[in-house]
Amino acid sequence: MSEQTLGAASAQTGLLPEMTSRHTAQARINKHKADWRGWKFMWPFALVFVFVFIIPIVYAIFISFFKKQMIGGTKFVGFENYSRLFVDQQFWSSVWRVALFTIVQVPIMLFLAAAMALALDSMKLHGTKFFRISTFLPYAVPAVVSTMIWGFVYGAKYGLVGSFNDFFGTNLDVLAPDVLLAAIGNINTWEFTGYNMLIFYSSLSTIPHSLYEAASIDGASEWQIVKRIKLPELRGSLAITVIFSIIGSFQLFNEPSILQNMVPGNAITTYYTPNMYAYNLSFSGNQSNYAAALAITMAVITMAIAYAVQLRSMKEQMK
Repeated sequence: MSEQTLGAASAQTGLLPEMTSRHTAQARINKHKADWRGWKFMWPFALVFVFVFIIPIVYAIFISFFKKQMIGGTKFVGFENYSRLFVDQQFWSSVWRVALFTIVQVPIMLFLAAAMALALDSMKLHGTKFFRISTFLPYAVPAVVSTMIWGFVYGAKYGLVGSFNDFFGTNLDVLAPDVLLAAIGNINTWEFTGYNMLIFYSSLSTIPHSLYEAASIDGASEWQIVKRIKLPELRGSLAITVIFSIIGSFQLFNEPSILQNMVPGNAITTYYTPNMYAYNLSFSGNQSNYAAALAITMAVITMAIAYAVQLRSMKEQMK
């Protein structure tokens, strides 16, 4: 009840001004209590979020300013780990590799996902439920399992590629160093295309089909409907999928680490990706402080790129 309503009630019923003020204060107290009710439902998530996300980040930042020494133990070195990182050729080699991977793999994956979503939304496909489930199914397969499956498929001596070579007399090797990154990109595309397709399809599902019928009556072709109605609707979801895909690409770890034992030679090094480099520095090289600095630097780079993509998408949506 508002203060004006209480004032009118006091004038009509003869309530004393003290009672009116008391009711107003009580209403404000009740409103304040109601505002805190939502936090009671959030505190379990907030507690877990702090312990599994905030505290590890703070700890990683803290230990990145120290260095373990053979003599003298752990020593505060300030930004020495970060300055060392900026001249580390192995680190920048891994960053360049995942950047190239992102530039090539992400557009291909999102193009396929958008094409599948548009095909489903066209309502001209038979068995749409089966198609939707089957394209999403690879996302439900753990990355380790899917990488092992594709690793055996890629095998030039024992896998599907090897059988293809024996049958046609060819000498294909998709795990060769010059095409290995493309082979890993194919695994990622197989894993996450269905997931992004569902995001696009959910955006297209919000468009009323009466709009399509009106456009058809006005003489619009299927391509014009896609270009003028459907594609603009995908801008918001496209920004989300691009950001998620960039973050996932820069965190590339499972696929190269599993394929490391399947690829002949030393094609996949310990610094093949930044995450692999940080992992090997921490657990094999006993350089957890330097690995923490690497992880923080990669987090900043990834957030900067994702934020730039978000700003660009917001500007395009405001046009």
